[in-house]
Parts: sequence; structure tokens; C-alpha cells
Amino acid sequence: MRSFPGDLAQAQQEWSATYRLLAERPGRTELRRRLHRLSNQLYFHPHWQQRRPSPAAWSELRDLGRPDGHKRERPHP
Repeated sequence: MRSFPGDLAQAQQEWSATYRLLAERPGRTELRRRLHRLSNQLYFHPHWQQRRPSPAAWSELRDLGRPDGHKRERPHP
């Protein structure tokens, strides 16, 4: 697993928590604004300045935001 800067991992965890709250309470403007702000923070983080993240890197980062912090099981074909 990759190592991500602490503030990037924290932003992903906050993004995931905000997304879950928004799913429970749709239409909450403050949550949509927070999600948008966190999305920008994640996408434009200095960690990605040298090279844009691969899909695998995004997946690993998203796994950090899961409540249990573990990789999601993906179905096998």
C-alpha cells in the first residue's frame, strides 16, 4: 500500500464521512459545499503535483476513508 501525506489521508476521511452524512440527509447545502471543498482539496493536493494519480492510487486513498479503514471487497469475475 502507498504512503499518503497525513493531511491528504485526513481530507479523504473527512470527504467519506461527509458523503455518508449527505447520503443520510440529501439536499443539505452545507454538506454539499463541504464535499465540494474537500474534493478540490483532494484533487489539487500538492502530493499530486509531479504526476496525476492513477486509478489504483485513488482507490487506495478512498480505502483510507472507509469507516473500518480497510479495502473494500470487489467481486471477482
